[in-house]
Amino acid sequence: MKETTIAAISTPPGKGGIAVIRISGSDAVTIGDRMFKTKSGRKLTELHGGNMAYGDILYNGTAIDDGLASVFFSPHSYTGEDTVEINCHGGILLANKVLESAFLCGAEQAAPGEFTKRAFLAGNISLTEAEAVAELIDAQSEGQLMLASSNSHGVFSGAVKELYNRLSQLVAKIYVDIDYPGEDLVNFKKEELLNELLYLINDIEKLSGTYKTGRAVSQGVSVVICGKPNTGKSSLMNMLLGKDRAIVTSEAGTTRDIIEETVEAGCVLLRISDTAGIRKAENEAEKIGVEKSIEKIKDAELVLAVFDISSKPDEEDEKFIEELKTYLAKGGKAIGVLNKSDLSVNKEALDRYSSVFEDRVIISAANKCGGEEILKKAEAMYIDGSIDIHTDAIAFNARQYASLCSAARSLKAAYKAIEEGVEVDICGTDMELALSSLGQIDGRKVTEDIVANIFSRFCVGK
Repeated sequence: MKETTIAAISTPPGKGGIAVIRISGSDAVTIGDRMFKTKSGRKLTELHGGNMAYGDILYNGTAIDDGLASVFFSPHSYTGEDTVEINCHGGILLANKVLESAFLCGAEQAAPGEFTKRAFLAGNISLTEAEAVAELIDAQSEGQLMLASSNSHGVFSGAVKELYNRLSQLVAKIYVDIDYPGEDLVNFKKEELLNELLYLINDIEKLSGTYKTGRAVSQGVSVVICGKPNTGKSSLMNMLLGKDRAIVTSEAGTTRDIIEETVEAGCVLLRISDTAGIRKAENEAEKIGVEKSIEKIKDAELVLAVFDISSKPDEEDEKFIEELKTYLAKGGKAIGVLNKSDLSVNKEALDRYSSVFEDRVIISAANKCGGEEILKKAEAMYIDGSIDIHTDAIAFNARQYASLCSAARSLKAAYKAIEEGVEVDICGTDMELALSSLGQIDGRKVTEDIVANIFSRFCVGK
């Protein structure tokens, strides 16, 4: 890969003030000189790294635009290679013409994420930092943005590196003692080894424990609004969104299909679905809607169960409660949303629903009261209050979490074996497995398939 010089448009498609064409590789500056003529007459190869020059952008030797060219010499660039960035006016056809000129001058089309992949292979960023760059680009909420920014600056990878180094030193100490017995090269005691393993296990599990928060922030939480018809589900959806997204009428069964939107609950992005009212369907269209609602509940991470507390619970309410109990028994989370508090509250309804839900909120969707409390409760369910997403190391995807769990399991196996009297050199295998698992997180020992999968998520030009 390093033998090729790649090029791509690094700005979003469409009209804009400028477009940036990035070229990276051993021939980047030479290609830049073929397609860009500075007004001063100096070659790009004569510029100091990090400098910009104004000039004409050429296509087959003919100027098609004027713009700026930036030059970065290896290793002082994002990719670690010679890099040229050409800024032209932001027209769709023009930007593609400049890119085509780069191809005519010897560059090849960059693959998705190839610039960042080269930065990783050059050692300029870790794999977790590369993943954070992708999260930064895809961020849809303030929480996602803050977490991605923190991790793109190496907060999480720094914590993993510290754990890796501690374990690496411990493994080295063990093998020195094994290879040179009786020479007192290391001060090695079984109790000290067990204590250090215990510290490592605890620290790794503490870091893996941040994944619940990291996942909720970086990926969001799937939420379903459900309940009987005419309990105010669509009104709740509109209240949480702060706009009229769902159709609201006094007629039961208005919502037939699932409506999906996103709402920020503090640091957490809620991916909310408003579903059809759950009851015995009166026609085929409503029946399909009810079936979709039930399926959606099964896959939801959080259910907002809406009840009308102005009316006495009936048979359909009780059936819905039984459905929810099955969902909760399987580890689901739910907030009881007790709606229509602006009307006369039925005490029997209030007592019944309060007995079902540990987390509940009394609201009036019609008067837009209670939405903030729902969002605060939803955030509290998924965010560890002791974690600061701006500064703390947080695991933010399943790959990282799986590797941390694997490392902890291997160290626990080593700890148990040593405690039971197994020779330390045999237990060293488990410690090496743990070391390998930690190494996979930041890319020290990751496979080519994993690297390819991670960078395939990136856009072309990044």
